[in-house]
Amino acid sequence: MIPTLEWTPAGVSFLDQTKLPHEETYVLATDYKQVATVIKDMIVRGAMAIGVSAAMGVAIGIDRSKAANLADLSAEVDTICATLAATRPTAVNLFWGIAQVRDLYAQLAATHTPIPEIKQAVVALALRLYDEDIANCRQLGANGADLLPKEGTVLTHCNAGALAACGYGSALGVIRAAVERGHNIDVFADETRPFNQGTRLTAWELLKDNIPTTLICDNMAGYFMGQGRIKAAIVGADRIAANGDTANKIGTYSVAILCKEHGIPFYVAAPFNTIDTATPTGAAIPIEERAAREVTHVRGVQVTPDGVGIANPAFDVTPAKYIAAIITERGVLRAPYTESIAAMAADAASGKLA
Repeated sequence: MIPTLEWTPAGVSFLDQTKLPHEETYVLATDYKQVATVIKDMIVRGAMAIGVSAAMGVAIGIDRSKAANLADLSAEVDTICATLAATRPTAVNLFWGIAQVRDLYAQLAATHTPIPEIKQAVVALALRLYDEDIANCRQLGANGADLLPKEGTVLTHCNAGALAACGYGSALGVIRAAVERGHNIDVFADETRPFNQGTRLTAWELLKDNIPTTLICDNMAGYFMGQGRIKAAIVGADRIAANGDTANKIGTYSVAILCKEHGIPFYVAAPFNTIDTATPTGAAIPIEERAAREVTHVRGVQVTPDGVGIANPAFDVTPAKYIAAIITERGVLRAPYTESIAAMAADAASGKLA
């Protein structure tokens, strides 16, 4: 398994996903500002990987601080967290990762823990979150595998695989788990314009796993559904509202509507920390608007006329009514999602779910 990100003595090493599939190169971030740049520029991407990257960003910021006392360090921590929080607004895992390390720091600082011990503790937490992400993805995959057909074609959009996590993946983790159980399935991967995560990442990743994969243009999904070729669709998520509305890569909403029209189950796979119970519906999810150049240029070559207007929302929101199930490492959620999500959150808070 190629590491998407890794804590090293020199800093946090990131597989540069902007260079895939042609180059497997790494970027080393030696301070929190560089981690923020890596997240903003999508060198690392995917909700799960962003969450752990943010945690590592806070941890490396604290670990490499020169502050001589807790008051100065606390002021630095506020700056570190604000810098990382400003990188990408839609993925709730970003804020989860920041909060994990920030809250531990606050607890330790409140008891006047010596700074060297605080540094050791926050780094240990970031490393534990990395390991937990991989374990959660494997459990999520196991929970969802039997929802996929025993044979046939499964459609996915964007990349919700090992590259979007610390390993194994969410939507692709379910596909991997189904294949491991003997399902005879192949994958249709949408290209996912304009950043081409399907073209560059999903196709590359699944081929490395020897899972039969066909790349299709984003506007071909309806055609193949009409032909009866696609038996299920599964995607990841960047934020799931309390009612089940789901933000995912732009184009997901269209896939969900097509699935509904053709009677095809549409699944969302995401770890429990992608569910934001503080966001009541999808209408309250902030949608990131990215640079026009991602649309106007392909590999540095301009493909649009000068002066044309560009809109580039990075995500859309799929209403819960189109989602057949939400697969998490804690179990499979079904409609009505307001009730099932609230029940799972309550069980998690009470310790009933490990």
